[in-house]
Amino acid sequence: MPQSQRVLRVKKIKSSSDLETLRQTILNKGDHKRQVVRICCTTGCRAGGALKIVEDINKELTERNLEDKIKIKKTGCRGFCENGPVMVIEPDDIFYNKVKPKDVPGIVSETLVNGTPLKRLLYIDPETRKRVKSEKDIPFFGKQVRNVFAKLGKIDPTQIDDYIAEGGYTALCKALTTMTPVEVIETIEASGLRGRGGGGFPTGKKWRSCREAPGIVKYVIANGDEGDPGAFMDRSMMEGDPHSIIEGMIIGAYAIGADRGFIYVRDEYPIAVEHLTTAIEQVHSYGLLGEDILGMGLDFTIEINRGAGAFVCGESTALMNSLEGKVGEPRAKYIHTVESGLWDSPSNLNNVETWANVPLIINRGAEWYADTGTDTSKGTKIFSLVGKVSNTGLVEVPMGITLREIIFDVGGGIRNNRQFKAVQTGGPSGGCIPANKIDMPVDYDTLKELGAMMGSGGMIVMDENTCMVDVAKYFINFLMYESCGKCVPCREGLKQMYEILSNICEGHGEEGDIELLEGLASFIIDASLCALGGSAPNPVLSTIRYFRDEYEAHISRKECPAGVCRNPRIIRALEFGCEAPLKFYEHCILCPQFSEGCLDLAMSTEILEGKKKLVYSSKLDSEDSINANVFKCTTALSYFEKSRQLCGREGRCREEGFLIDLLAGSKQLIYSNTALLKKR
Repeated sequence: MPQSQRVLRVKKIKSSSDLETLRQTILNKGDHKRQVVRICCTTGCRAGGALKIVEDINKELTERNLEDKIKIKKTGCRGFCENGPVMVIEPDDIFYNKVKPKDVPGIVSETLVNGTPLKRLLYIDPETRKRVKSEKDIPFFGKQVRNVFAKLGKIDPTQIDDYIAEGGYTALCKALTTMTPVEVIETIEASGLRGRGGGGFPTGKKWRSCREAPGIVKYVIANGDEGDPGAFMDRSMMEGDPHSIIEGMIIGAYAIGADRGFIYVRDEYPIAVEHLTTAIEQVHSYGLLGEDILGMGLDFTIEINRGAGAFVCGESTALMNSLEGKVGEPRAKYIHTVESGLWDSPSNLNNVETWANVPLIINRGAEWYADTGTDTSKGTKIFSLVGKVSNTGLVEVPMGITLREIIFDVGGGIRNNRQFKAVQTGGPSGGCIPANKIDMPVDYDTLKELGAMMGSGGMIVMDENTCMVDVAKYFINFLMYESCGKCVPCREGLKQMYEILSNICEGHGEEGDIELLEGLASFIIDASLCALGGSAPNPVLSTIRYFRDEYEAHISRKECPAGVCRNPRIIRALEFGCEAPLKFYEHCILCPQFSEGCLDLAMSTEILEGKKKLVYSSKLDSEDSINANVFKCTTALSYFEKSRQLCGREGRCREEGFLIDLLAGSKQLIYSNTALLKKR
């Protein structure tokens, strides 16, 4: 029977004692005496075959008559996405990573039956090269403080009983039965909780303003429209622990005086929509949503709205326009949604991570929450750690932790032992922070001083091979296409900034372009209609502030220090339309017989036994492509074994080739998949 039908038959919870009785009943079922296999089954691990792993394990257990002794639990994300699919076997606390369906027979026969860990599935510490058995001993988790993420990876998000067993809805009972709405707001204010979705506005202050705003009808809204490239914190929360968001919203509705709530989720998150829908049905069936919740006179319902994926709908007023069925365009900045929001009624909007913090604060108290963090930034923050870092994934760390600790201690440092260059925080409207600021604390105020922002928690790490002008161009291009177009400064200003940045990257930059970019940025910030337009120039301003020398190199010397930007002087071979950035390879082994007077300037490749060998040759074919079969140079061949690292797109590509810059003086080799030497 479908979950949504099965939950309708349960007894409704009408008091705190009812909830506690139910919790004890769940805990007494005896599941704690069984082996439990927890498998992440949210988006990332599903893509790696997690559902097939669950299916195969269940089949193996059935064949061995072990289904009553071993429980399989499909959980939310544990955050270690780089190494998924992941599995934890309890009570022995065995952590397996990069699990494949083919590993299932061994897991069942060796680990579940005999209690022997499979060494090949254990995590390997990159420093000690030793295999690590337990999750708690993996450096990635070492400096994390998993408060909001405490239940992710532990509970089945489609089972409300799992959430209740872990203390779920206790905060709701406490708020409704022992606290007045004003006391709830005072507790949130005292905790120092600030909005986790953008500017970091004090949550309690927003709640108080909404409660005090005149109006009979009021709304609470959860913003799950996560549009930042590379960010997936909110998606994981909605997929892996939807009940914490719902519980926080019910408490917020009680404090503000709202009787209707909305969760705005982008349509690209189907698993999140599915799990939220199931959770709402379950909460209704238990009597914790609907009329007269816990017999305290609170009437409150929640609806799910799907967004169409427009980045601008992450802005509060644009989101509310979308909820009303209008075009997702923002309203003027002076309109405060706590006074005139959804359908012109007082509305309180927080992002899903903010709502998930609320039950923690009500349960444990404002002092407990405020003990973590800095003077102005309390609690923990979830970051999506991606880019050129060894351990990509989701991390929850205390406010005030340094960038170095996040990138090197939690993230494992830069891939391939390259040098750290910068980190971009705050999404497309955030800023780039250079390596010499790596020991700065991560909090709202410090990031703002550095020209960046906290945003929703995106954190993109860059290495020495990253061109900062190209990075600025990428984000401006994204924002240009995502602009709603309602106001001229954002619509036309971003387009002009993109054209200037493109000219600079293509070797056509002119003196004065940097100053022109700064002037445009100032105009866009001052004149844009909404906060998204006002923050859009941040990537340009921060890269000019910290990496001005790279802009000057592109403009004055027509060089890209990182070797990423295309240069019109490069001889280009057969074109295949790939837009992967080109990168110089600075360690190319030159021909041992090379001299300045040598006429054999062109390089060729020969594919022998799967390895590429580089030789010098003086012949190019009629189309200026590099021909591997016509060279006559007798100089000894040299292996070139690291070529795959050079393509900006990384990974396998069927169209691989080499380009040569004959005018750079050093004849550096560039590896890209824009040219084809030989189709394989």
